[in-house]
Amino acid sequence: MLFTIPLTIVPLIAYNLFAWGLFGAGGGDPWLAPLFTVEMLSGARFTMTSGDLMLVIGIVLLFVEILKATRTGNASLADHVLSMLVFVAYLVEFLIAAPAAHSVFVILTVIAFVDVVAGFTITIRGARRDIGWG
Repeated sequence: MLFTIPLTIVPLIAYNLFAWGLFGAGGGDPWLAPLFTVEMLSGARFTMTSGDLMLVIGIVLLFVEILKATRTGNASLADHVLSMLVFVAYLVEFLIAAPAAHSVFVILTVIAFVDVVAGFTITIRGARRDIGWG
């Protein structure tokens, strides 16, 4: 049962914890806070921000969700329904909560949408292969 929980809920929970100031109020935009900077061989500096890290985590979890969509059985249907509910939660929060009006949140919403569409598409494509036409 735990495997059917959509992983795209993790960035939603993490975003809300930071955006609503539950990890301390640092002031300013919490998604622009630099986490680390690396000096590149070219002399340029690469800086990873907390928003960038949140997006990377979301994309990695999307990959795992797409792998989960290749499963067959009753659990996959529950996973698709829960993924749709997570997407709806992203969408509702974007429309009514001020901290969600941020580009990081919009991209996480798109990741949740791709999870829903990819899950249903992969399931339908897999079901077509299982059907025999006389």
